Amino acid sequence: MSKQLFSVEYPVRCSPNILYEFLSTPAGLQEWFADRVDERDTIFSFSWNGSTDKAEVLGAEQDKFIRYRWLHAPKNEYFEFVIEKTEVSGQTILVIKDFAEKKDIADQTRLWDVQVHDLFHRLGN
Repeated sequence: MSKQLFSVEYPVRCSPNILYEFLSTPAGLQEWFADRVDERDTIFSFSWNGSTDKAEVLGAEQDKFIRYRWLHAPKNEYFEFVIEKTEVSGQTILVIKDFAEKKDIADQTRLWDVQVHDLFHRLGN
């Protein structure tokens, strides 16, 4: 069974610059995404409760987006953080794109909700 791309959006009360730091640096990601994060040559090591998973950065643009791919995942699957600004209100929106089996999208979305809640707590949202 192949996984499907899905996305979730969250309005954020902070500048794209500050948000990007939390999405793209080991120190920022360690605040909300994993217990420990290290980076070496565009490979990020994420540790949770003693287990480690590695992801490579596939692409990034300062204050706009960063795309990661788990090293164990198929080449066409990734997870991505996109920072958008609404035209009317100028509000910052965090868009997370990820892959999951169709039956698992709701669970995966809830997992992102929990993670983003931790991020917002760190951002003071």
